[in-house]
Amino acid sequence: MISAPVRVIAVQNRVAQVMPTEKSGCGGCASRDACGVSGLGRYFSSRRKTIDVACDAQVRAGDALQLSLSEGDLIKAGLLAYLLPCVTAVAGAALASGYGDVGSAVGAAVGAASGFVLARVSGWAPRVVVQTSSTKGETP
Repeated sequence: MISAPVRVIAVQNRVAQVMPTEKSGCGGCASRDACGVSGLGRYFSSRRKTIDVACDAQVRAGDALQLSLSEGDLIKAGLLAYLLPCVTAVAGAALASGYGDVGSAVGAAVGAASGFVLARVSGWAPRVVVQTSSTKGETP
């Protein structure tokens, strides 16, 4: 399980808005001066956004929670978000290759767009487990 501590910002209709409480691992690394990724961590650290999470537990603004995601769900989400559009882009380019380079480019664009649409309408979403700091109980 991959987990991250978060703090509840607001709760409405059993949906909690949460914000991460720890900095990215890249910002605190001992070799941040030699790493290009740490620059991205500094750039995005001030632009944290809230995340909406379904939560059946009784939580209030200011409560600390732990969000967990299984490694398998993370891999599935990555494949759905990145691999599917790439495969459909290549398929679109291959199908339209008879129309020359412009046809291949248009076919790749249409294929990639259709891959993103297919990923979106698939309805699959990773299961995030919410644990309160006091009870440590699972609430999907």
